[in-house]
Amino acid sequence: METTDFAKQLSAFLTRYLAGERNCSPNTILAYKDTFILFINFMNECKHIEAQKLTLGCITREVVLDFLDWIQKKRQCGNATRNYRLAALHSFFSYLQYENPERMHEWQKILSIKVKRHEKKNINYLPIDGIKLLLEQPDLTTRNGLRNRYCSALA
Repeated sequence: METTDFAKQLSAFLTRYLAGERNCSPNTILAYKDTFILFINFMNECKHIEAQKLTLGCITREVVLDFLDWIQKKRQCGNATRNYRLAALHSFFSYLQYENPERMHEWQKILSIKVKRHEKKNINYLPIDGIKLLLEQPDLTTRNGLRNRYCSALA
């Protein structure tokens, strides 16, 4: 079986480009890899294109938008997760502009997909009175109490 252009480019992107040229962390590479596993599953399940037959020619802006919608509807992910997946795809198609310029117009259409706004949750901190109350809790007459008071004061 012959390797497709998608398989070649994805392998080079994950191994040579992200790890070598961009010096991305192993966690970033794993997150991007997870995105492409999901994308390949989507293409198989929804577009009926098996992984070994998936080519760059199969990928359009509309397909990517369908994938992002699938993530939100089928997998019940929120806008933040959708945006993380889109960031991985944007990185790949930005890479392809230089590695596969024949389809640069299509890559740029994919790169024009915007992130969705999502509500960022505020981090609520303990008020000063709450912190004081916590620090007063350890029993200073015991060894463990002294340890807990000392350790909590260092944190």
